[in-house]
Amino acid sequence: MNEQSARLRPALGAVKTIIIGLAGLFYAYAIWNAIAYLVTVAQYGLNAYGWFVLIFSVLFPVLVFLAAYALGRRRPALELAVAMLAGLGLVAVFWLNVVALSAVNFSSLTA
Repeated sequence: MNEQSARLRPALGAVKTIIIGLAGLFYAYAIWNAIAYLVTVAQYGLNAYGWFVLIFSVLFPVLVFLAAYALGRRRPALELAVAMLAGLGLVAVFWLNVVALSAVNFSSLTA
């Protein structure tokens, strides 16, 4: 990278780095929770639909974090924080849907 392109690209900033780091911890918790649930339910034997839903529930927080980061990285710190919080809300709603599906209709996930 040459000197001119380094001057044109501003640094991320300490506040934005802290926001991304703290939000990343919450997203990592969602991933960890989904992996633990996947391992627990996999012991009962999963069908293809069950594998799809539970693996997607592991990947979904990663995709939402990347989307929130892409939307908020060039914006002020407050807007980045709002994007990260909105993404966490989306992940929480998706996770509640997965838990509700498995609680109400567990037989649709297992073989």
